[in-house]
Amino acid sequence: MRWTIKPKPPKKKVEKLAKELQIEETLASILCQRNIETYEEAKKFFRPSLENIHDPFLMKDMGKAVERIEKAIENNENILIYGDYDVDGTTAVSLVSAYLKTIYTNIATYIPDRYNEGYGISYIGIDFAFDNDFSLIIALDCGIKAIEKVAYASEKNIDFIICDHHKPGAEIPKAVAVLNPKRVDCNYPYDELCGCGIGFKLIQALGTKRGQTIVDFLPYLDLVATAIAADIVPITGENRILAHYGLQVINSHPRNGIKAIIHQIKKKELTITDVVFIIAPRINAAGRIKHGNYAVELLTEMDFDSAVQFAKVIEVFNADRKELDKKITAEALSQIIENEEENRFSTVVFQEDWHKGVIGIVASRLTETYYRPTLVFTKSGEKLAASARSVKDFDLYEALEQCTDFIEQFGGHKYAAGLTLLPENYKNFKQKFEEVVSKSIDKKLLTPEILINAEIDLAEITPKFFRIIQQMAPFGPENMKPVFKTTGVRDNGYGKRVGSDSSHLKLNLFQGDNQKTFNAIGFGLGTKIEMVENEFDIVYSLEENEWNGFVSVQLILRDLE
Repeated sequence: MRWTIKPKPPKKKVEKLAKELQIEETLASILCQRNIETYEEAKKFFRPSLENIHDPFLMKDMGKAVERIEKAIENNENILIYGDYDVDGTTAVSLVSAYLKTIYTNIATYIPDRYNEGYGISYIGIDFAFDNDFSLIIALDCGIKAIEKVAYASEKNIDFIICDHHKPGAEIPKAVAVLNPKRVDCNYPYDELCGCGIGFKLIQALGTKRGQTIVDFLPYLDLVATAIAADIVPITGENRILAHYGLQVINSHPRNGIKAIIHQIKKKELTITDVVFIIAPRINAAGRIKHGNYAVELLTEMDFDSAVQFAKVIEVFNADRKELDKKITAEALSQIIENEEENRFSTVVFQEDWHKGVIGIVASRLTETYYRPTLVFTKSGEKLAASARSVKDFDLYEALEQCTDFIEQFGGHKYAAGLTLLPENYKNFKQKFEEVVSKSIDKKLLTPEILINAEIDLAEITPKFFRIIQQMAPFGPENMKPVFKTTGVRDNGYGKRVGSDSSHLKLNLFQGDNQKTFNAIGFGLGTKIEMVENEFDIVYSLEENEWNGFVSVQLILRDLE
């Protein structure tokens, strides 16, 4: 690991904020690093308020979207709610369809098949709409680049309203309305909403016409918070408010589908991290293993007992996904070792029977192991399809652009992409990709980096200090959990390796003459047990730990040296 301490903000700013908030300078410094520099900004950050949710009509085309939906209701038209098969797409479809069904009956949902139709709007989906007399499609979490498909629908007298958060191309589809804060001509104050977040703004706008206020829409925020967590969008501004209140709904009055998942895992209070690792993978598993429709059925089910049955089915999908993930990862790792490819600059592996629904997860696992740009290929019809993942600060998309001679089709962004190629081009592609990465990657990027907010002594971790850290939640991109460095710590002699495979490290740490010890756990750091015999330095974050009714602060070790 590369340990990088973030630059300290200007001392005067830190001192002023610490004085205004009556907190330690370390905490004030962490806030300044997050561009929170005044009492007012801190108040907005620590006390997220529904009053700071933006007017949905500030979004370009929102008036047109509402007008078209109202016209459809007035004319008794059939409306199809269309969305992608991942968490953001299925939660968005569930949210918009659930709200519209409270005001109108002719509503149906459509999730494309991952294998037959692929990502986004499909011709099959448009044909389905035409065959079943739908004259309006509301597309969620997709559609911003579907120029030809929207034109095709228009020929069939089907109108589109697009709600997407992906970056638009040079041309915008000729839909009735295109809701996307990333549009150059859109002046909406916050442009990091996820697809479900934009769906939420749409129903908020429809509700305004019906005299409803933001409070009436609180029950929908469990879906929005789930999408924000799963889609890894920044937890800043409006997203932070939506995630904050959404977590409250998840923990107090979640919809039956989410309640059924929580009921199965038997966990009391969920954090945003729990949503990422517990709720999101289960919703995702439906589209990966079977069909995204199962997720929508779970999230819109009005009867709790039926929701429990759906959750049980999805639990099976998730267990299958885990098994496949484990098996394929093991096969891919042994392929790398057998081919003596451990010391390359990139990972490119292929096996024709690998399940297409999990190759993205496997690519992430391999990136964790070897920390280099990674592609995992499988057979898809007559072609090979791959999921690609990158490492921090390396532009994967740009690297793939240099390999287009051997690629049929590709899309994505800096850190993740998907592509197809002909089987006969696989070897040449693999060779070219390695060549491109080896020439262009800064070699330091092949070592993962830990960004450290501050260097502190263990004595600084007081109940008040920890309480303020906790109030910075929910954590996520651009508002990550603070990471600290402490030097010269020792273990009290009871340190040991734990876990079924002894891969984790459990320590009791103290520093200097201060005999107060802190429990510490280092996941995956079991091999570093020999380092703890003398003094060592640690990088860690803080977490609350409950054991036998006793609550304490635990250090989550990220690395030690």
